[in-house]
Amino acid sequence: MDAAAHPEPQSGPPDWLRRAVRPQLAGLVDDIVFYRETGLPMVGQVEAASLVVPLVISFAAPFSIALGRTPHRGDAIASFAAGLYAGPVVMDSPGTAECVQVNFTPLGAARFFGLPLSELADAMVTLDDLGDRALRGLRERLGDEPDAGRRLDLVEAFVVRRVFSGRPCDPEIAWAYRRIVASSGRVRIAGLAEEIGCSRRHLFSRFRRDVGLAPKTVARMARFQGALAWSTRVAAPDWADVAAACGYADQAHLTREFTAFAGSSPAAWLRRAA
Repeated sequence: MDAAAHPEPQSGPPDWLRRAVRPQLAGLVDDIVFYRETGLPMVGQVEAASLVVPLVISFAAPFSIALGRTPHRGDAIASFAAGLYAGPVVMDSPGTAECVQVNFTPLGAARFFGLPLSELADAMVTLDDLGDRALRGLRERLGDEPDAGRRLDLVEAFVVRRVFSGRPCDPEIAWAYRRIVASSGRVRIAGLAEEIGCSRRHLFSRFRRDVGLAPKTVARMARFQGALAWSTRVAAPDWADVAAACGYADQAHLTREFTAFAGSSPAAWLRRAA
């Protein structure tokens, strides 16, 4: 047999197809992505803490994912939703994963899933455990559709229907969340409670129910995301300058937050992300 006529499969970087969301979904969905690996395994991929609530619908080999640690053999998970987590997420895959991922904001996730986001926080919940028949039906339809673009069309239409038929987040909590994000975490939480007209304790309870984490934690994550964005604007960032610009007490404070949310120092994070 001529070996040249039957070449071995080539390993390479994954295929991506990203769908920019419709303007009507602004503030509710960040993007929708099709992802397919082409044989190159992924080991120890670290995702820093973010204000994204992902829905992952898988069609092939599952990822192995762990919160704040290296994945173990029993950490494989295929189709799932995950709430906010204030720490790094570590992922492995065998090189044959294929999925569609919807990245919701907490405000969009609350409308889409129709449950308190405190039930998803610090966790990954499989579609089967969610007990959502419509989502299971979507997974089956996507599995029967081989075209990546058509898969994104189906997911986008499903998301639009669900989001705009779902119950909106508590308006006061949505307002507080947007204020935190818009200020990159620099707004006073006590001030938000005063403007809403409730105690900090009551704000904490309502915010955690509707967003998933406490407002102070979300503010720290928003500030960290601001520091990440700031650090990518120059080739060799001065971390003391980044700390000052983003509202940290000093560079040591910035380093502690990077360690908490990304699992490494700022410089190590940039080297790994390059």
